Amino acid sequence: MVPDSYDSSNDTELEKAQHEISPNPPRQPVGNDIPNGGLHAWMQVLGASFLVFNSWGIVNSFGAYQTYYETSLLVSSTSSAISWIGTVQAFLLILVGVVSGPFYDRGYIRTLIILGTILTVFGVMMTSLASRYWEIFLAQGLCVGLGLGCLYVPSVAIVSTYFSTKRALAVGLTSAGGSLSGVLYPIIFRRLQPSLGFGWATRIIAFIVLATQLVSLTILRARNIPNEPRTLLEPAAFKEAPFTLFTAGFLVFITGLYAPYFYGPIYAVRIIGTSPDFAFYLLAILNASSFAGRVVPPLIAGRLGAYNTLLPCLFMTGIIGFAWISVHSVAGIVIFSIFYGFFSGAVLALPPTVIVALSPDVRFAGTRIGMSFGAAGFGVLVGNPIVGAMVDIPKGKFLDAQVFAAAMMIAGSSLVLSSRMLRLRSHKDRKM
Repeated sequence: MVPDSYDSSNDTELEKAQHEISPNPPRQPVGNDIPNGGLHAWMQVLGASFLVFNSWGIVNSFGAYQTYYETSLLVSSTSSAISWIGTVQAFLLILVGVVSGPFYDRGYIRTLIILGTILTVFGVMMTSLASRYWEIFLAQGLCVGLGLGCLYVPSVAIVSTYFSTKRALAVGLTSAGGSLSGVLYPIIFRRLQPSLGFGWATRIIAFIVLATQLVSLTILRARNIPNEPRTLLEPAAFKEAPFTLFTAGFLVFITGLYAPYFYGPIYAVRIIGTSPDFAFYLLAILNASSFAGRVVPPLIAGRLGAYNTLLPCLFMTGIIGFAWISVHSVAGIVIFSIFYGFFSGAVLALPPTVIVALSPDVRFAGTRIGMSFGAAGFGVLVGNPIVGAMVDIPKGKFLDAQVFAAAMMIAGSSLVLSSRMLRLRSHKDRKM
């Protein structure tokens, strides 16, 4: 099989000489090789945003299905058991990045997009036909999760190679696609399900996925593909303390991050007494605020650096997580959703840019992004089921789950802070 796109003319003579005299490739292409703007580069942002639209966007929308399953389709299943569907979906999205990242580095971007599209559309279609727990788990959890994993890392890695000083903004705009679909998909599902039924409401979402994926497949083009074959993992990366601490902190943080996305709507219904309709729109509010969080902080990161922008967003998300404990009114849950959505959006938008900055060569950033997010996937895998086991919906007990989620986010933020301090000590790059 031949990689989907590679043009050897992109290699300058200086780059070739550096490959010959040094076992380590240069940190990034020399000269003015990175476009850092222009129509073609921004078209890559559009195409990549549709990949995130149908990867993190679907994961961010699972709260709508969680609420529907608990109240209608899977009433005999526990909250923890139902959350395993969305958790496995998110876990596979992240973990498959360990495989898809190096394949992106080899140039197989179109192959990854085609495979991811087929698995995702097929899985959503099969979900529309399912009525039992194991059927939904296989379709929506396993099949869709595998498809999403093929889509996510390429969307981040390709944008990073087209921008330098505007990289944080470009990656932020790309990741905003996940928030946009996180607003649209729950509303589409909620508006169509009563009139068309669960099956057709879900099938229409599958058709939207297919249409938007065709746009990405048409316009995305990889650049600066490495000459030499890459290994699946780069174990030496974990010998670098800043990268290791960052990855560990991200893992711990993301263990608690998705609790409000999965259990916020049912909390609004059971504890505050809102209608199920309002609960569905609450998830849309979370994701709409997340959209702003994926755009505004990356703009700030362009001036202050991604690391320096990410750290306060991490701590603010954890602090707001603790504030969730005191929310007992409609106004309170709306305000909580707006602020939590904003800062959690920034938390998901900025890490890829930090990982690229921690990579010795930007062309091999896909492997490190896959490794870091793959490790963080274990936090997603265990986090929501633990939270679900702590929640007692009939008795209205959410306190233990809220404290656990917020505490994990503060602990993870502290590890990322340690990573930043070590990086500052070794490189003196205050603007990062």
